[in-house]
Formats: sequence, C-alpha cells, structure tokens
Amino acid sequence: MSNIIQQLEEKRARARLGGGQKRIDAQHAKGKLTARERIEILLDKDSFEEWDEFVEHRCHDFGMQDTTIPGDGVVTGHGTINGRLVFIFSQDFTVFGGSLSEAHAEKICKIMDQAIKVGAPVIGINDSGGARIQEGIASLGGYAEVFQRNVMASGVVPQISLIMGPCAGGAVYSPAITDFIFMVQDSSYMFVTGPNVVKTVTHETVTAEELGGANTHASKSGVADGAFENDIEMLLMARNFFDFLPSNNKQLPPTRPFDDPAEREIRSLDTLVPDNPNLPYDMHEVIGKIVDENHFFETKAAFAKNIITGFCRIQGSTVGIVANQPMVLAGCLDIDASMKAARFIRFCDAFNIPILTFVDVPGFMPGTDQEYGGIIKHGAKLLYAYAECTVPKITIITRKAYGGAYDVMASKHLRGDINFCWPSAEIAVMGPKGAVEIIFREDTADPEKIEQRTQEYRKKFANPFIAGSRGYVDDVILPRETRSRVSRSLNMLKNKSLTNPWRKHGNLPL
Repeated sequence: MSNIIQQLEEKRARARLGGGQKRIDAQHAKGKLTARERIEILLDKDSFEEWDEFVEHRCHDFGMQDTTIPGDGVVTGHGTINGRLVFIFSQDFTVFGGSLSEAHAEKICKIMDQAIKVGAPVIGINDSGGARIQEGIASLGGYAEVFQRNVMASGVVPQISLIMGPCAGGAVYSPAITDFIFMVQDSSYMFVTGPNVVKTVTHETVTAEELGGANTHASKSGVADGAFENDIEMLLMARNFFDFLPSNNKQLPPTRPFDDPAEREIRSLDTLVPDNPNLPYDMHEVIGKIVDENHFFETKAAFAKNIITGFCRIQGSTVGIVANQPMVLAGCLDIDASMKAARFIRFCDAFNIPILTFVDVPGFMPGTDQEYGGIIKHGAKLLYAYAECTVPKITIITRKAYGGAYDVMASKHLRGDINFCWPSAEIAVMGPKGAVEIIFREDTADPEKIEQRTQEYRKKFANPFIAGSRGYVDDVILPRETRSRVSRSLNMLKNKSLTNPWRKHGNLPL
C-alpha cells in the first residue's frame, strides 16, 4: 500500500509541475501566470476539485511516446466562485505549448458534459499553441467535439472564455460560441490565420497584436467583451462578472444585499438632457445614477460605443442594460451597434435576466457603407432579439425615438412590458426639420417659413403626448423618479409568464 501511495504522490507532483520549472519560469517572465495559479486566483480558496490529473496522450508518432506528462496540457475540474459551483478548464502552456490532443479534448468535454447535467457555468482559460500537429486528425476531431459541447451548452449554462495567451486557428471557434470573451492586453491574441500566413497570402505585414490582440478585438472586431492589463486583473474581474449570472437557464440570477433605497430620487437627472435637441449628454451618467451603488459592469465598452450594454443590480437583482449613447454618432444604430445589442439581449433572454432599455435614437445610420454592409439584415437582428425576448422588458425614452429605430428599441409594439418616457421625449417618424422639408417641400426656399413650420411640427409631434394618447407609453415620468419607477416595475414583473409558439428554432436573420 505504501508503494502505491508513494507512486500516487510522485505522479501528482509531476502533474502539478507541468512542463517543469524552466518552462514555468519562462511563463512568469512573459508576465503570465501558470494554469494552476490562474485557477487559484479565480476560484474560492481550497474549493478546486481536479479531474483527470493523470490523463496522458496516446500518440506514438514522431517520438511522442517518449514524452508524456500527466494532465496532458490542461487542468480540469470544478470549484466555486463566491460559493457558487463552476466547472473550469485551464490550458497549460508549459506542457506541449498547451496544444490540444485527443486526450486533452476529452478532458474538456468531460467537464462540459457534467456542467450541462448539473446546471453549472463553464469557464475556459485558453492559452494554447493550437492543435497538436503530431496527432493530426485526432486533434482536429477533438476540437470538433469541444465545439459540439459549446453548442449544446449554449443557452443552457453560461459559458465564459478567458483568453490568456495564444488562441489561433480552429481554437478560436470554441470561445466564439461562448457567451463572453475576455482578453489580456499584450499577452493574448486570437486569429484564424497568423501574421506569417497573412503575409504569404495577401502580402500584408502585420504583427500578432495588430492582427488579433486584445485591443483589436475589444475595439475593432467586437469579438472580445473586455481587455484587461494583466492576468490578475482579468481573473478578479471575472469573479466580479460571474456574480451577475445565474447558474443555468432554469434559475434566476443571484441577488445580493443592498443599501441603496429603491425609492431614491435623483434630482440631477431633471437637468441632464440639454434643451437643445442637437446637444449630446452622457448616457453613462443616467445609468450610473439609477443602478445600485453606481455599479455597472459594461460589456464591449470599446466597441460600437454608440450603444451601451452591460449588467447592473437594481434592488440587489441582476438587470441587463441596453442604452443608446448620444455622445457617439448621436446614438444612431449602425451595423456594429445592432449586432452588439442583439447578442446581449438574447443572452439575457436565455438566462432570465430582465432588460432595461434607455432610448435616445435619431434612427439608423445612413450611408453606402452601411447599406452595402447589410444594415437591413443586421438591424433586423436587433428587432428580432427584442421581439423574441420573453423576460421583463422596461423601456425609458429619454429624448429622441425616431422612425424605425423607435420600433426596434423595445417599443410597446415588440411586447415591451413597461414603457416610460421623460418629458423631454420626442417620439415621431423623424426629426422636425427633416419632416417639414418633406411635408412642405414647396416652402424650402423660404427659411423663415420652414423655421415656423418646424416649430409647429415640434410642438405638435416632437413630444411624448401623441404616443401617450395611444397607450404606446405607459406614463410620462419625471427623470428624478426613474429609479423608483423602474424598481416598482421590476417588482410587479417578477412573476411574468410569457411563452412563444412552439418551434424547433426561429430563423434569425444572420
């Protein structure tokens, strides 16, 4: 018995040393933590239960049979974050560069299968050189097995990808299917083909950071939901973010104690919207003043800044926020904004998170770039997401709600539960000046007449009362009352029950 115990301890020690001290030191020299160090920071202390610590690859080609390391380049298991169960895999770059083998993939698939069975989120820490070339098709098959689990888990349990090193080729598609992706600046990157292939095929010279670094994906492609300075900051923020999410699609999001009165008045909101409808204001200020303790976790903050998405708490419960941002492109909806918001809304709907929408939108972005890029289909994604959504939906129109963009932004016509507007709201087919120039085309040569007509139109239509008279808004509220009215509405909607007609699945306009 003592011999077996000794062998066990030796094998554990070898597994926990990964690729050896020299490679661990090299990982640290790059400013990166090891796979196990990342798990220690992310999970509650002493909560990690490791699975498959002794799994080894089965490859006998290219001399691989002479090099086996227990664990085979990925640490898998389960633990807790603030007491809540989570399954996790963390790729170990010190072991074969974190490359994915058949056995490596089987370990990941095992914890994903179990997560679906018990209804717990999955967090994947990616730090890998890609498929293990020595295993050929077996490693490619391993990737496809992981992809299949990602798809089966989608909308069932939350999936979060933490990109903390290289993630290239087929490896990028697993994170792409997951719900949220976070990256580390200067040490992580994602791309389908690397800089060398790009140079060979297209003759473009580009660095790995420029092609697929954290800032690129956080601000240009929209692939990443956030970019953080180092491993530790990302892991701590991931713990914070995890607290907003339910464990699965059958549970409500977690609640936490709060000291922020639900009936708190915010008088500064009464003067936030400028009298001049062409002047911007910062929608972040509205959000920050309304949510519990000014705590708002924004997603994709650097991408499509003309729309804001993220999570907050109101009365201690998670709420998803979607808001037009007048400070950027006047809050217009464009291709990127539509896709960003649509995906966020669909996540909230899948996981029982109420949606609070702040509207100040003059319309969809005009221009050939938008039309050629497919704004029609991409804008329809946002419309589809709101229309399909069955969770509680509360909408606040702070100022402009023009044309089709009024319809799309969680209007009453798309089954909005509660639709409020501020006295500054302008709900109309289009802005007063544009409308007048169309209706009174014959008067366009007379600026005074056009100005007079514009003021008449503004007085008659650019206000909340026409929509109010038809029941399209439930009430015109003072801005200072917004938090209290939203809080009461959320309480009223707690037991909302709404189902869509049975179908295998809808046909989202992709």
